[in-house]
Order: sequence, then structure tokens, then C-alpha cells
Amino acid sequence: MSSLSPNPAKRPAQLVRPAPPLPRHLLNLPNFLTLCRIALIPFFVAMLSRNRMREALYLFSAAALTDSLDGTLARWTNKRTELGAFLDPFADKLLLISALVMLTVQNIIPGWVLSAIALRDVVVAFGYLMLVFWIGERIPVRPSYIGKAGTVLQIACVIGGLLGWSKIRHLRFAWNGLMLLTAVMVGISGLQYTYRGLALLNSREPQMFE
Repeated sequence: MSSLSPNPAKRPAQLVRPAPPLPRHLLNLPNFLTLCRIALIPFFVAMLSRNRMREALYLFSAAALTDSLDGTLARWTNKRTELGAFLDPFADKLLLISALVMLTVQNIIPGWVLSAIALRDVVVAFGYLMLVFWIGERIPVRPSYIGKAGTVLQIACVIGGLLGWSKIRHLRFAWNGLMLLTAVMVGISGLQYTYRGLALLNSREPQMFE
């Protein structure tokens, strides 16, 4: 019986294991730039809350620069990682939503524009999670040209808001047109992503319910 019982002196050595180190390939320059973009967001929001539009515009431009650099470096150095694939769109969306919310609170961007963008994002995110749940595998996200156009228009709204276009009389018509075009493009992209999701779900239905 004594031969079957484990040696108590060896238990701590068997149970205590060092935590695995973070893989070095995750700590690359593109991911570092993405983290820097996320770190800039609180300072950007702070400048907006104090109505310091010029400084906020500088920070927004710096964040946009890191967005261009991290993607370019990841392609040139072939250092694309799963962490980067998640962090990059997350950082972009967090920056845009933060800017749009703050500009809406300050009555620079109409509330219905923010509502259209938020509704599209919620529907797309919820639909993606439902697809992953039903299909049982992760689906690669490929933004459409309409979705990219909607993002560019949102960036234009933020830049125009920071530059005070809404308060310039001869730009008021163009500003209102930009607001309307952004909401329409965002709505169309939401419908397009919904159609893609339903088409994918329909193509996988026989395997799902076998």
C-alpha cells in the first residue's frame, strides 16, 4: 500500500508550474503601435471634454498615423498575428466611437447619426457572434467596400467636427449632407453585412442540423 501512495515531498514540485511566457512574436512593432493608439484615446477624450479641439485633432491625426503604420509594417515584415488582427479593428472602432460620442454630447454631430452608427455596429457584432455560435467556427471578417466607405465618412465627420465645420455658415449645407450621407452609407453597409451573414448561415444549414 505504501508503494501506491504518492510521496508528499514531491507534490509541491508537481503542482506548481511557472506561467508560460508571452510569445515573443506577439510583442512586435505593429502590435506596439496599435497599443499606442489605444493609449491615446483617453487623452483624446480629455481634450474633447475640455473643448480643446486643436489638440484633439492632433491626437486624432497621430492615432490615424499609427493605424496606417501598423498595417503597413505588418505586411512588409510579415508579422501578422492573431492579437494584431483583433486589436487593430478594436482600436479603430474604440477611437471612432469615442470621438462620435463626445462630439454628439457637445451637439456638434446630430444624435441620429450616432444612433445609426451604433445600431449598425450592435447588429453586426451580435450577428457575427450568432454565426460563430451556430456554425461552430470562427469566421474571417472581410470589410466590404461600402463598409470601408462608411468608415471613411465617419472619419470625415470627426475631422469636420473638430475643425468646426458645423459652425461655418457657408459649409452648413455640406456638413448636413455629410451627416446624411454617413448615416445612409452606414445603414447600407449594415444591410449588406446582414445579407452576407444570412447567406453564409443558409449555406451551412444542412451541416448544422444533421
